[in-house]
Amino acid sequence: MVHQTYTADVLVVGGGTGGTAAAIQAARRGAKTILVSEFPWLGGMLTSAGVTAPDGNELEAFQTGLWGAFLQELRQRQPGGLDNSWVSFFSYNPRIGVEIFADWVQELPNLHWISGQVPLEVFRQNDSITGVRFADFAVTAKIILDATELGDLLALAEIPYRWGWELQSEWGEPSAPVTFNSLTKRYPVQAPTWVVIMQDFGEAVAPEIPAAPNDNPSQFTGAWDRYGAETFLNYGRLPGGLFMINWPICGNDYGEGVGRLIESDASRGEFIQESRWYSQNFARFIQNQLGRRYGLAKKLFPHTPTAFALHPYYRESRRLVGLTTVREQDILPVAGGRVASIFNDASFCVGGASRREAIAVGNYANDHHYPGVKFSLQPKSIRWGGRWTGTPFTIPYSSLIPVTTDGFLVCEKNISVSHIANGATRLQPVVMGIGQAAGMAAAMCVELNCQPRDLSVKALQTALLEDNRSKAAIIPLFNLPPNHSDWQHWQLYYLNNPQAYPASGDCPCRSGNEYPDSVFDKALIRENNCFKGIFHRLDQQEYRFIVTAPAAYQGQNWQLVTLRSHIDEQLGVYPHEQLVTLWGRQNHSGNWLLVEHINGG
Repeated sequence: MVHQTYTADVLVVGGGTGGTAAAIQAARRGAKTILVSEFPWLGGMLTSAGVTAPDGNELEAFQTGLWGAFLQELRQRQPGGLDNSWVSFFSYNPRIGVEIFADWVQELPNLHWISGQVPLEVFRQNDSITGVRFADFAVTAKIILDATELGDLLALAEIPYRWGWELQSEWGEPSAPVTFNSLTKRYPVQAPTWVVIMQDFGEAVAPEIPAAPNDNPSQFTGAWDRYGAETFLNYGRLPGGLFMINWPICGNDYGEGVGRLIESDASRGEFIQESRWYSQNFARFIQNQLGRRYGLAKKLFPHTPTAFALHPYYRESRRLVGLTTVREQDILPVAGGRVASIFNDASFCVGGASRREAIAVGNYANDHHYPGVKFSLQPKSIRWGGRWTGTPFTIPYSSLIPVTTDGFLVCEKNISVSHIANGATRLQPVVMGIGQAAGMAAAMCVELNCQPRDLSVKALQTALLEDNRSKAAIIPLFNLPPNHSDWQHWQLYYLNNPQAYPASGDCPCRSGNEYPDSVFDKALIRENNCFKGIFHRLDQQEYRFIVTAPAAYQGQNWQLVTLRSHIDEQLGVYPHEQLVTLWGRQNHSGNWLLVEHINGG
């Protein structure tokens, strides 16, 4: 029975990474927005799922929009900084991330957040979605966004969606299987992980981690043999002696009967319970192998036991059948280049010409998780800044729009994407960018009294580029940091002249910071340390540094990495075995120095 009905301009169902971004952006644009979340924490993968060492969009040029703003807030709020793990350039306590999202929501009087609710029914009027019913209330809205972790509104509304693999014959994806096989049957989607946070108790003895049902330590044998225990723990090291346990090799990825997630509420509950037990048993295995110095973290998540995230980290969802589908070809580098095309061959045409529909940027390497199975994918990794990163690609707006249903957008891992390409589009920064674009689009549809399919993509792109709080890049350019004076010019130039988009991903402008040296150096001195040493070029995009000063570090051998384009250029031409003075931050887990400045250059 519905006790109350709310009305809004925009309703966002799901408070994960995409939904939180969408609701904040829609409300900042002025729309009366309601956000309904299942969990008491907002942010999804970035917080409540415990994946607080995010991957992708790490380069300075891709730290834009709400993702860039989130990183800026983390840098200001996280004691000890973000250089803690080797899997990510940014690792943090999940409570810090939650505070940021809560603060952003609280400052918006036109954003009403309701937690602890899941959608039960979707209201339709002909081909349009008009509202959603929850346990104690309903919401009607002009535009409704599915931001659930598993695309639940797609099922409730009977909007066509995909679940599982597509064969190579579907779109000609090079990594897709030719026929269905034992792998596609066993793992129709990628395995989720229930993240658990462990803690180093130092000299104290950590409480023993009890065995959960189905405990079988042999499943975890050899988990870190290729790395060693210390490197394994440092993979997801967080500040304050904490460790994010999200480990794919004989670790806590869990995919047994993963299809149960969409069969029924009861079968989903069974799978979720088993995945949590599985992570508990992996944590117990770690404790038994490495000693009682390590135990479950305390007072971290807002429930008991507090070491476990609020819900699993879902890597894949039901996937919309949209106007455009992102395929593997759309995320791979162009021939002889290091960026993907900004055209989507599958995009629908207007007047015979392909639409340039980019509304979000990603650059993660394609990564799939099937426990116990090695699955090869077409490589899209590139060396940049002394380290591996991924080929940048774009997300087209029409991959958020159903083929025939109006009043509706998706904004999570549930976009119209192939199973293969989902391995790159599912990452936190990309999903945050998708959410920001969807929220902006929803608010603009309300302003213009139009449907999402009729919204001018160019107007949406311009709004994202010109947003007064968190302007978002929509064309990937390695050498164009968001503080560059020509940033907007080059973004618009390639939108209007896509045939000129360079395969190198570099635009013809002078890269570098936009601050006077005196101002910039003061910031560097405050946030970074100065080191002197010998520069060694081991290979193209592979640099080492043997420290000569300060004395405390003399003789140490570090890898040099950077996220800044002009530093990447300087490292690329610096003379081998020359003395160099650097400013940067150490990352002990990765044994690297993150270079921010070279020789005052």
